[in-house]
Amino acid sequence: MSRTMDKPAETLDEDQVSRKSNGKTPTRLQSFKNSFRRVAEKSLLSSGGKGSKVTPKADAGSQPPPSPSPSSGSVTSPLKNMRSPFQKKEEDAADAASQKSKGLTRSKTDPTMAGFSTSSMKSGESLRRSLKIGTKKNKDKSSRDEPLVPVSESPAEERKEEEEAACEEMEEEYTLPELPHTPLSVMQISKLIEMEVLEEAYLNLLALRREFQQEQEHCGQDSSMELAKKEKDLSLLYGDLRNKMNAIVRDSNSLPSRNKGLLVPVARIIQEEERRAEEWGGLPGSWMEAWKEAVAEGVQVKVKSVHLEPREQNASWLAVHLGLLGKAIVEDLEKVKRELRWSYPASFKVFSTYVKSYHRVVGQHLKKLEVQVTEQKDLYALLDWIIKRYKSERIMGSPSLQPDMEDESAELQLEDDLLKQLKDKYCCRVREDMRSSLDRVVELENEEFWRDCRPPEKDEDFLNSQIDMDIWTKVKGNAVNARDIDAQLEQRVISTCLEELKQFPKTFETGFRRHCSALRPQPHWTEYHITYINSFTALQQHMEGYRDSCPQEVEGFRQEVKSLIDRLLLSLEDQFKEDVKPYLRRMMTRKWLTNDDDFKQLQSRTQLLSQHCSLVRPPHSQEFAGRLHYHVVKEYIGQLMKNNYSCKNRKHEKAAAKIREQWAELRDLFEDMHSTHEWLNSAGDDLSNIIGQRNKSDIKNHLQPIVEHYPDFSKKHLVAVLYFRGLLRGREHQLILQTLTDLRKKLGAGGGDKSQVLFGDMQVTVNTDCLSNLPFSCFGFLLPDN
Repeated sequence: MSRTMDKPAETLDEDQVSRKSNGKTPTRLQSFKNSFRRVAEKSLLSSGGKGSKVTPKADAGSQPPPSPSPSSGSVTSPLKNMRSPFQKKEEDAADAASQKSKGLTRSKTDPTMAGFSTSSMKSGESLRRSLKIGTKKNKDKSSRDEPLVPVSESPAEERKEEEEAACEEMEEEYTLPELPHTPLSVMQISKLIEMEVLEEAYLNLLALRREFQQEQEHCGQDSSMELAKKEKDLSLLYGDLRNKMNAIVRDSNSLPSRNKGLLVPVARIIQEEERRAEEWGGLPGSWMEAWKEAVAEGVQVKVKSVHLEPREQNASWLAVHLGLLGKAIVEDLEKVKRELRWSYPASFKVFSTYVKSYHRVVGQHLKKLEVQVTEQKDLYALLDWIIKRYKSERIMGSPSLQPDMEDESAELQLEDDLLKQLKDKYCCRVREDMRSSLDRVVELENEEFWRDCRPPEKDEDFLNSQIDMDIWTKVKGNAVNARDIDAQLEQRVISTCLEELKQFPKTFETGFRRHCSALRPQPHWTEYHITYINSFTALQQHMEGYRDSCPQEVEGFRQEVKSLIDRLLLSLEDQFKEDVKPYLRRMMTRKWLTNDDDFKQLQSRTQLLSQHCSLVRPPHSQEFAGRLHYHVVKEYIGQLMKNNYSCKNRKHEKAAAKIREQWAELRDLFEDMHSTHEWLNSAGDDLSNIIGQRNKSDIKNHLQPIVEHYPDFSKKHLVAVLYFRGLLRGREHQLILQTLTDLRKKLGAGGGDKSQVLFGDMQVTVNTDCLSNLPFSCFGFLLPDN
């Protein structure tokens, strides 16, 4: 039956009540009405139903919330007009006087019934209609009375009163009216519960419970079938009442204007049942806990109602949902703070209960979402929302919720290991995404350069590709995003990226060799090597910024990059060596002495190498130039050690001049390349001085510089140089060798910088002329006289 009425409610005629009770005891409704007369006289509720009292704080009946919207099966009213049986008699009397002074029509009931508010009158009307109580005369009178209900205050005054009442808490103390002597029937009480006339239903339910307790005391252990039935009825009614109250509480935050007024009797019933928890006839379990569960159910309904699009339809499905969820949480808690909390006594801690429910329910909701989240961006959005946004000013830290949130925790109540699972999952996605990105880098290089043999680009006069910036941007983006969540996740993400990046140098080299194997004869082959030497050098320098947080991973990556760069440099070096090999091989020969073509080719290739070295970023440009400088010097001078040519007829002077001239040109080239091997520069001049001496005896005086500069210059090297000079044997030859031996002993041969080895690495061709190595004293035996 609908509780929404268009006409003002009527009270029952006393004659009707008397006829209904057959003149014996007061009717159940009359008993209920009489209880209001005695409210002020009762301070405590005795076991016989005399009343109970709790310490007061504020007048709950003074709150004027908005008028309820019509709803099927219910009648609601503003708190201002709802006169609950739990309210004070003084307020009833004041209200009755107010209504009398305004000329309201009165029914023929007891004068104390004037204390009924519009809400109670409507509830009574609803009850009478449901129980078919009343006559046609009453109904006609009700129709005639309808236009006489006045508006007590102007809209502006009502709004002002509502704003004032909104800041008042419901008083803690209440007075329970006297229970009916004879309760309504089980069906009637059930109907009242169904129609949400909770005050009347509960008073009758308490009366029924009192009857049950009294009968149980009389029957003792021998309980009759009727008593058992009454116990069952009592349990069912209590169950219905609790379910109805739970439904009201559950929906109160979704329909505050409808259910807010009903929360006052709900709160009082909970208080009374908590007080009677140890008595017979009640339901097991705490009513306060049941109320908290109902609040949580309402929160759960609210959370489930937040729109969630399928991820197939919207790439930002999770971010959108979390944004809407945060907005719904704030709006709901604002509503609780602004409206619902004032329908409860302060001891209920309504706002705190809703906050705690949101912590728990949202945590459970996120656990369900976690199963659907697979992409890195969605995992980031979820972690960011949990760790930062939920407790930020956007949600739990919202200024609109202050200062009530000051004493409340803003942390989500997550299931065990949910946050750890999300972080683990996020790091796995970072690893997979990083691996995919690195594979894509190789593909892009092939598509943009290798496949079509396009020359690499220059950046600040150096050859460079974008791979270092692409990779660094990727790693840095992951690190910054993780740092926004928390420092621990940042460290894990950086470590994950570096572990995956550690494999990249080898992977890149494999792809480069595979795609560029056919490009080696082309000039871009060298340029590509220089490009990637520069790029990986830059990338490794970028990663050094993470050494403090991930020292092992950074060092592991540095070693891999160093190995790759060494291999790239070695490839360039081998290529250069291969290119200049035929020209160096023809140095120090008869053709070399008369023809400059081979040296010009060597010079041209070295100049080209110098140009390439200028495109290599430090420090590898100097390192590379030094390695090639050493190779050219060793191979150029090394031709003297091969006994390919011996200068005769004073050609040694021309050869020495040519060596000095070519040496100066090579030295200038490698200086332009910023070679760090300056210690090689004196070798050509020292040797040309030895070779160019006109008198053989003067050679001894020019040995000291080369021994000082190159302690590894030995007797076999000098023999080879003298052979090229044209001095193969003889006494002077032996004296020169003896002078070298003495100098090496004097200067400590074998000392010096062990890393500066030049002649020790040269291969010396053994002179097959046995006479060249014989001591001078042996030549006497070869004379004819002997």
